Amino acid sequence: MSRSPRSPLLLAGLLATAGVAHFRAPRSFDATIPEALPGKPRTWTYASGAVELALAAGLALPKTRRTAALATAAFFVGVFPANVKMAVDWRHRPAPQKAAAIGRLPLQLPLVLWARSIAKNAGGQA
Repeated sequence: MSRSPRSPLLLAGLLATAGVAHFRAPRSFDATIPEALPGKPRTWTYASGAVELALAAGLALPKTRRTAALATAAFFVGVFPANVKMAVDWRHRPAPQKAAAIGRLPLQLPLVLWARSIAKNAGGQA
């Protein structure tokens, strides 16, 4: 991944955008919440949006960047089941939607590696 000084801010922007989207259009995120999780999907949607916003803030600040980057990598791993659920649920949708849902699955790995790279470049080994 890039060692650009803008890299943490770019990932922070991505997370902030996604976090805001969880509050602006929660219904689309509700549908991705695995049924095995307790409680209402909307609660999980809002909680994950809040976590994304907190991670974005942590990445934006050099003092908290390393810890936030490691937490971001863990978060990307943790939300992978929601992406799998979306791909399974969307398997009968039109080709562009199905392709988008399936295409998200392999993109999770570069996101995890990006976050780990930011943690490593922020100091210490990730």
